[in-house]
Amino acid sequence: MREYKQFYINGQWVDPVTPNDFDVINPATEEVCAVISLGSEADVDQAVAAAKAAFASYGRSTREERIELLESCVDVYRKRYNDIADAIREEMGAPQTLAAGGQAHCGLGHLEEALRVLRDFQFEEDLGEHRVFKEPIGVCGLITPWNWPVNQIGCKVAPALAVGCTMVLKPSEVAPLSAYIWSEIMDEAGVPAGVYNMINGDGPVVGTALSRHPDVDMMSFTGSTRAGTLVAQNAAPTVKRVTQELGGKSPNIVLDDADLEEAVTRGVLHMYNNTGQSCNAPSRMLVPADKLAEAEAIAIKVTESVVVGDPASEETTMGPVVSEVQFNKIQGLIEKGIEEGAKLVVGGPGRPEGIDKGYFIRPTVFSGANNQMTIAAEEIFGPVLTIIPYETEEEAIEIANDTPYGLAGYVQSGDIEHARKVAARIRAGNVHINGASGGYNVPFGGYKQSGNGREWGAHGFTDFLEIKAVEGYGE
Repeated sequence: MREYKQFYINGQWVDPVTPNDFDVINPATEEVCAVISLGSEADVDQAVAAAKAAFASYGRSTREERIELLESCVDVYRKRYNDIADAIREEMGAPQTLAAGGQAHCGLGHLEEALRVLRDFQFEEDLGEHRVFKEPIGVCGLITPWNWPVNQIGCKVAPALAVGCTMVLKPSEVAPLSAYIWSEIMDEAGVPAGVYNMINGDGPVVGTALSRHPDVDMMSFTGSTRAGTLVAQNAAPTVKRVTQELGGKSPNIVLDDADLEEAVTRGVLHMYNNTGQSCNAPSRMLVPADKLAEAEAIAIKVTESVVVGDPASEETTMGPVVSEVQFNKIQGLIEKGIEEGAKLVVGGPGRPEGIDKGYFIRPTVFSGANNQMTIAAEEIFGPVLTIIPYETEEEAIEIANDTPYGLAGYVQSGDIEHARKVAARIRAGNVHINGASGGYNVPFGGYKQSGNGREWGAHGFTDFLEIKAVEGYGE
């Protein structure tokens, strides 16, 4: 069992001001796999003070110095790659293939992309006798979730380091193991003392203290819309910048000219990726009403091919959800779908057959739903797909946009021009045509209650920068 009770503050591993042990549960076994300590407001004060002091020098560091630092981070991350993957599998139940593939690779990908962008990023703009400068915003509070733990750490820490900010990270207390190893990587890579700090803790205490702190210049938050609104409220009195990547209920429009077998198969498998625990999951599949029965048959076939089980097995394609809280929430929403009259196509309540321990969910598909049903309106954050029939393309677009969220959208079509026209009408920050997925250089973020600001690539630098105009600078 791991014991990760210390915090990383001012370049050192330190004990919490007041010890407050917290058990980390392996969701595949329901057993304690680690013990951390939850921080307090006093710990936040220490970390913010260290970050503030470090900004005086790091905020004026050169591009070359930061390039060298990011190169070191990349090198050390590569050495610890398998340690990160193992931690992710243990803390949130990601199957080994996903943990070592998509999940662990995200941290490396964001570091490499920030390094690539930094080499040529324009921090100055010449306006003749005037000059515009892009300067680091200062001390950043970073709050990250449990579902893609290193991805969200990487897409915040990497650009912050690249532009010259200092920071305090609060990872999710539910899945904090990979964040601890990330902090070890930052230390070994030679990040200057105080530039990067990490405190474990929960949202009501550490998250609130960070958001309210007068010496924190910006908050970058990824998580639920409910928690994101609290971060914004707590940050408002100090008028700090707040960027948020929040929830989603993303539509997947299967147009009439799409290859139905291919489109439905792709959509169902995507929904089950990461056990449905992705804010941009294509959780509402819209299909032509006259093809509904065929789509259901395809969905059943694909679902039956999913292998749910031990995340350590190479055969497993879907692991558990992260916690008992999530397990119970998802079970309740599946029951709600049945109660409200949606057709249960496959799956349903309870654990998969042959599994009696762990937070495993039966991969589930509902059909014949409408957009007012709870399962179509609320973010389930589990392997539950809702199929909604439509009569006309206009109706499909209306249903797609009839949500308070706007993180992602998906369009399936046999005609690229047709797909582009429909994609242009979806109110979402990311729209994927025929299964396309962007790289680390493509901006990620949402419309409406899915958040504000953008992460990833050059666009991800923006929120960590202030704009200063100097008039009369001279040519």
